[in-house]
Amino acid sequence: MIDWYHWHNEPWLIGGLVLIGWLWAILAGPARSRLAPAAAYPRGHAIRFYLSLLVFYLAVGSPLDQIGERFLFAAHMAQHQLLIYPTAILFLLGLPHWMVDPLLGQRALKAPLRVLVHPIICAAIYALVIGIWHAPSLYDLALRNKVVHVAEHLMFFGAALLYWWPLLSPSRSLPRSGHGIQMLYVLGVLIAMTPVFAYITFSQEILYPTYEFAPRLFPDFSPANDQLLAGVMMKLVGMFVALGAFGVSFYGWYQEKR
Repeated sequence: MIDWYHWHNEPWLIGGLVLIGWLWAILAGPARSRLAPAAAYPRGHAIRFYLSLLVFYLAVGSPLDQIGERFLFAAHMAQHQLLIYPTAILFLLGLPHWMVDPLLGQRALKAPLRVLVHPIICAAIYALVIGIWHAPSLYDLALRNKVVHVAEHLMFFGAALLYWWPLLSPSRSLPRSGHGIQMLYVLGVLIAMTPVFAYITFSQEILYPTYEFAPRLFPDFSPANDQLLAGVMMKLVGMFVALGAFGVSFYGWYQEKR
């Protein structure tokens, strides 16, 4: 059965998060005098950035990971939503422009990166990554193979960063899209993700054998109910977040026009 007190402390996970946090601290501290001599220490950015690392660890290092990997599809869906929404949002909001622009503004990188972060490309990559990983054979493989599972989570997080880039870009070299484009973009991604939601929610069979034959944590909560809840979570959480983003963009567009 599940160990409710099990937290992952693998070196690659803890070490990776510590390394990323240390690099941010170096750039914001000793390297700031060279990158942005007139800039004060970005306290607000620091809070958001380190919160993103904390939420990332809670998603993949807490007992939620074991529940989602071995018992409940809905828990696994919650894990992915933590990576896609709060973690990716806080990560981007935790990066000052002067910390990323020296790299992103380089001539050799700027042209290909401009293509990569175009809203259409971001939407396509995000929808493809999420959709392909929910194919039964690939999704169930991730549940059975730790390396594949780690790759899945990293790809989800990377796709989430691209998804949020047109809305929350911290860069002046590769800036956010205009408010009108942002509103169309959010609605477009919401529509593009509908087939994945419908596939999971309205399937007449259990899509993933791991969850079909998993021990039941709650006797009355069947695999069919678990799958239905996961699909509804995917749609409702995504819709509410998208509508919130649409509202922010609409308010910015209104202020701009006024």
